[in-house]
Amino acid sequence: MYEKTLMAGWGDMDFNSHMRNTAYLDKSADLRMMYFADRGFPMSEFMRLKIGPVVMKDEVEYFREFHLLDAVRVTMMLAGLSEDGSRMKLRNDFYREDVLAARVTSTAGWLDLGQRKLVCPPDALLQALRDADRADDFQVLPNSRR
Repeated sequence: MYEKTLMAGWGDMDFNSHMRNTAYLDKSADLRMMYFADRGFPMSEFMRLKIGPVVMKDEVEYFREFHLLDAVRVTMMLAGLSEDGSRMKLRNDFYREDVLAARVTSTAGWLDLGQRKLVCPPDALLQALRDADRADDFQVLPNSRR
């Protein structure tokens, strides 16, 4: 399973002295981009291809708090994928030590940056998605393209 250990930083905190809700979304996006970069798709490759991931829906579930300077272990799994790869559902689990603290599930697609519409990813990028570990509740999603 793909995972990285990050840190709950100063800018991640809210007034209640715990990690703010949008910090979970930021760290989820960071981990996704690290995954793609590790599989041959750094930001420069997305720029060359003129495509990028676009989130259509985020769902955040909270179980435990993170505080300033806590280690945040984040995993990524594939929770859904359309056959043509135009739509995906990515799951990030956040752990404080070995305890599940939060979960972010994002439904996303691939945006053609010129045409501003959803497209199928190139074969190598689709393979990188297919190679990701699958969540127990993985589901086949409908294609975005008609």
